[in-house]
Amino acid sequence: MDKIIVEGGRSLKGQVRISGAKNAALPILVSSLLAEGSNTYSNVPHLQDIESIKSLLCNLGARAEAHGDTVHVDTGRILSCEAPYDLVRKMRASILVLGPMLACLQKAVVSLPGGCAIGARPINLHLKGLAQLGADIHLEHGYVRAEAKKLTGADIYFDTVTVTGTENLMMAAVLAEGTTVLRNAAREPEVIALAEVLSKMGADIQGAGTAVITINGVTSLKPVSVRIIPDRIETGTFMIAAALTHGDVTLVDCNPEHVRASIHKLRRAGVKITTAENTIHVHGNDEIFSVDVETQPYPGFPTDMQAQFMVLMCVANGTSMISETIFENRFIHVSELERMGADIKISGHTAIVKGVPALSAAPVMATDLRASASLILAGLVAEGQTQVNRVYHLDRGYETIEKKFSQLGAAIKRIK
Repeated sequence: MDKIIVEGGRSLKGQVRISGAKNAALPILVSSLLAEGSNTYSNVPHLQDIESIKSLLCNLGARAEAHGDTVHVDTGRILSCEAPYDLVRKMRASILVLGPMLACLQKAVVSLPGGCAIGARPINLHLKGLAQLGADIHLEHGYVRAEAKKLTGADIYFDTVTVTGTENLMMAAVLAEGTTVLRNAAREPEVIALAEVLSKMGADIQGAGTAVITINGVTSLKPVSVRIIPDRIETGTFMIAAALTHGDVTLVDCNPEHVRASIHKLRRAGVKITTAENTIHVHGNDEIFSVDVETQPYPGFPTDMQAQFMVLMCVANGTSMISETIFENRFIHVSELERMGADIKISGHTAIVKGVPALSAAPVMATDLRASASLILAGLVAEGQTQVNRVYHLDRGYETIEKKFSQLGAAIKRIK
């Protein structure tokens, strides 16, 4: 199993290109099921999750081939309506095939995705919404079995904001008869990106990016050629890395509008940030100030940036409170940061972080994707050599992260 070794104490300098967004690419690749023919997607990151969704599409009968950062998906021969456990268990986003398959094939058999290290992420809102569209749904032997001779538009309210639920219902509704209204819908940039792709395919969607999305069903869609948006979480991670190391880093091929909440908090922490149309320049200050953070659905501060921001607060001047409102188990990384000398106390859903003069290197173990990134960030500023184990999580969401940090001057290497 791979591990990453980081020697702390180097200031990051230079330019880094931000990869395409995994969380945008996954539903967009799945949306190819809605239109028979050949689709082309560029700026797709080389990640394990992308390989998993390609394998799932191929298992259904599609052809998915990658050439560089471009993925071609041909959906001319969808032969199966079943997404088996062995494929779905690798990635929770696999549940996104449920809506499109139901819309196109009138039937879907999808394995329940199961639990997650950062907490439960139930799909009950997906199933409730599909039932309102007219699907007959049963749970049997660990599988969702759904059938619908015809999907019909409905007025659907999400009890809680759900990104994948919004995406799944949006893809099901584009071919439903009549009008569907999704209320309390997710507003994330990835939801907007999917809506824009579906619209380019011929769907009639209004309101994406707001809490109310209206979809007027159409009879068919056509294949598309689109570019995947930049990854806002990778953007935020590199911004914090520059701030942590008092560096001077320019991020290119990114979208500053997608990371406004992170920029706001970093500026309050004393970090100097300037933005242009698709670039962000981060100049770390000598002193980092403590800032309180509460995770919220977009456009609030993202839960996927909580662990990384906590590392910054570990070496800030003062005490900060970091509240996690999205996932119940997303403080698993705290014990590993404490091994590196961090002063953190947990009280319910809040971490009280008292800044220390410096972190010290230690062998640590990654528990999930964003925790993995946070431990590498901690290693960048720790005194000594940090060994981050179980970094296979990183390969699900960060494209060659150790190479990008190395290009910025970090002493970092991967050991096979």
